Amino acid sequence: MNKKIDIMVGMLFAVATIIFIILFLTNDMFFNWAFARHHNILSWYIRPLFIIPMVIFAFKKSYTGIFATIFALFTSMFWFPVPAENSPQVLAFLAFEMDYLKGTWTAPKILMSLAVPLFFIMLLIAAWKRNWKWLVGVIIGAAVLKFIWSIASSGKAGMSILKPALLGLIVCICGLGYYFKKHKQRSKK
Repeated sequence: MNKKIDIMVGMLFAVATIIFIILFLTNDMFFNWAFARHHNILSWYIRPLFIIPMVIFAFKKSYTGIFATIFALFTSMFWFPVPAENSPQVLAFLAFEMDYLKGTWTAPKILMSLAVPLFFIMLLIAAWKRNWKWLVGVIIGAAVLKFIWSIASSGKAGMSILKPALLGLIVCICGLGYYFKKHKQRSKK
């Protein structure tokens, strides 16, 4: 793809992501519809997997790939149907998340929420510069901090993210390790 077109399409996905986030946070009907589907924990398991293509696209320096993946990551919360039932821990954690997102946005809350774009920036810079140690550190650090934040903020309910976070971490590191090993072998040939 032509670099100019890649940048333009990438920016369209970036704008679409921003529009999605604004709509999600400001439209109660859409928020409730999307969050009902986010109760399906399949969305919890799939979301960390988007790190793999995001890193690969940053490695390839594809703006379209990066921002399409970020868009897919954010919208994946409502890709699955509303579950028939959930564990009390999952329901408690999601109630906390809903309150967090819909509650008053104070300066400390805004600063804490900036960790999400900071994670993306650090992840993409590490992949773009092909700094594998930094990349693995960012991925592990994000998983650990998400887990700590979830438990510190919502108590025992935060434990409900442990399995998806750990599985996502393992799959991301193994998947990226495999990709980069194959890439290195191809580069030597």
